[in-house]
Amino acid sequence: MGTVAVLILVAGVWGSWGSAQHVMLTKGREQGTVEVTRCGEDTCVGPYTPLSAGSTARARVVLEKSVAVRKGRTYTVVLKPDSDEAVRSGPAGILFAWVPLGGALLLASVVVAGGLGRARAGWVLAGSGVALLTAAFMTI
Repeated sequence: MGTVAVLILVAGVWGSWGSAQHVMLTKGREQGTVEVTRCGEDTCVGPYTPLSAGSTARARVVLEKSVAVRKGRTYTVVLKPDSDEAVRSGPAGILFAWVPLGGALLLASVVVAGGLGRARAGWVLAGSGVALLTAAFMTI
């Protein structure tokens, strides 16, 4: 059961790190804003206005569509290297990037409390997951 709990947590970190690395390690990355002009099923697009030195304006960048992205609003973003894909930045972007880890914490808490019989550790994991998901919900 301990191995299963660790695998769940590693999967949560792995699922989060794809976006979190761009948001948290911004040195040398292009930063700017995107005004969302159109949204499809999975993505939203809009023009990119640079805020960082060395960044160039783009007519169209792609932002992952979520409940937190709406047409007509402007978001601060970080561009992924060598692409036109954008990731939300700032506190909302950081918390949103770590949402998969929040879910993994909740799932692992059940395994730790039920499978390992470690109720306190399970509550700590569950509380951490709820805190992360609540913080992400509140900032978005």
